Amino acid sequence: MKDRPTEGVYAIASGEAAGSIKVWDLFVRVFHWLLVIAFATAWYTGGIWDQPHLTFGYFVLALILARIVWGFVGSRYALFSDFVYPPSVIVRYMAEMMHLRAPRYLGHNPAGGVMVIALIAMMFVLCISGIMMTTDAFWGVEWVDNLHATASNIALVLVALHIGGVVFASIEHGENLMRAMITGFKRSS
Repeated sequence: MKDRPTEGVYAIASGEAAGSIKVWDLFVRVFHWLLVIAFATAWYTGGIWDQPHLTFGYFVLALILARIVWGFVGSRYALFSDFVYPPSVIVRYMAEMMHLRAPRYLGHNPAGGVMVIALIAMMFVLCISGIMMTTDAFWGVEWVDNLHATASNIALVLVALHIGGVVFASIEHGENLMRAMITGFKRSS
């Protein structure tokens, strides 16, 4: 399995305890929380308040495009090459997870990696279909409207699964993954 061992343990001057390691860089953390806010706002305003819906939809697209670039040029744990796994590894990891014996990863585990890709892909479909709906060529076209609505619903399901997976992994491995996405630090072992 493509597991990444800890590369170093050190005390952090910002108050993190010895035995912590920086995993999530500032870009990843800011991207994550801005995406939460932007998607939630776009979803909430959809169909009731057009201008904020469009504005936050475009912002989601900008965030997604920036994250795709960062997935190729960013820090170690932000790189797609660090968390995109073959299907066999993902299936094996999920089976181990169901038996509460999945290995701990410093970066995204195989299930988390699939979720990142799925969320990026679904947000991209959602944004592109939304943009299409504002053009003369696709205004009122039923399949585009249906695609946008379906992508929105799938995105909500993925978000719920993501939150559930974070809670599950936090409990399974005894660490607060939400805090790690705020501070950038995880336990090194």
